Amino acid sequence: MTDEIRLEALRVLCRVGVTDAERAQSQPLEIDLVLELDLGAAGASDDVDDTVDYGEVALVVAAAVESTHHHLVERVATVAADAALRVAGRGAAVTVTVRKLRPPIPLDVRTAGVRLRRTSS
Repeated sequence: MTDEIRLEALRVLCRVGVTDAERAQSQPLEIDLVLELDLGAAGASDDVDDTVDYGEVALVVAAAVESTHHHLVERVATVAADAALRVAGRGAAVTVTVRKLRPPIPLDVRTAGVRLRRTSS
């Protein structure tokens, strides 16, 4: 599949981490979502009902991520992917990148994160 809907740099606040300091307060994360699905019908019809509402995807993903606490960014990425696929529906795939903007690393690192790809059945 070559068609994509992209959402880049969605900013959310989430409690994520393994240290007490990380879990004490929400921290900023940045999420990229690339939904793979057939956009041919939407391109032909110019009708929003023939595509996935990326605003809804952003809201659902943000709500899912912000409402939970996790130890690992891998889990945050999985929660985000599951939420995006619920909106996108059958036959879609999503690649999710989650970046911690303030990773607890004692070196000069801009971000730390993960990328994963999931498909709906």
